[in-house]
Amino acid sequence: MSGIRLWSRLVPIALLVTALLAGIVTWSRSGGIEQDLTSRSQAALAAAGLSSGQVTFDGRDATLRGFPANQAQRALQIVQDVQGVRVAETSGDIAAAAPTTGGPATTADAAPSTTESTPATSAPSEPPATTSTRPTDRAGLQAEVDRVVAAAPITFQPDSAKLTPEGESTARELARVFADAPDGVRFRISGHVARGPGGEKAALKLSQDRARAVARLLEAGGVPAKQVVTKGFGDSKPTSAGEDRRVEITVEQG
Repeated sequence: MSGIRLWSRLVPIALLVTALLAGIVTWSRSGGIEQDLTSRSQAALAAAGLSSGQVTFDGRDATLRGFPANQAQRALQIVQDVQGVRVAETSGDIAAAAPTTGGPATTADAAPSTTESTPATSAPSEPPATTSTRPTDRAGLQAEVDRVVAAAPITFQPDSAKLTPEGESTARELARVFADAPDGVRFRISGHVARGPGGEKAALKLSQDRARAVARLLEAGGVPAKQVVTKGFGDSKPTSAGEDRRVEITVEQG
């Protein structure tokens, strides 16, 4: 009988030890992932001649700090291209340099670029636009959104929520357009995708992730988070033109 009592006391202790060991393994793996991503990101930045700032990780999400304005966007792109990085963004104290505007792009997923990166040098900054040239009413803002997106649609890497360099440039341009919008205006970001092998559930998640990726860039560019609303529609709203892979931005009066 005493042996049974001893055994009944040892079982809870063994379960507690097992749980503690599992927690330690999970914690160490997470720390190892962050350390590996940090090391590889810093190496990629150093190879591109961008070593004046720093990059930190929370899981697979990167945050860049301390980069000069004319290097911040290039540094962000380099870290985003590191294998294993889920999303990268700059902290609020970095003002990214004005991106160059490329030619018109389609709304379908773009193929990843294979062009080798070159170190960024002292690129001339774009002259700041005067506030009088920026629309502040709902209709004017919507017209400007339509113009910017028509010239360079917001595109993503195939089957992911990672924006292409062109898509990122468009999102940052929209952040500048929204800089002087009044508090009563909201920007609704709607994500749409075509149904893939994962079915309806996977399509809904990907559309939500893409809308949130655009929202993060707008907020990093100075748009208050309270003015940005996101929603994913999956593949539920196809267009007659077949442009199912798309992100729509609608200006609303709050």
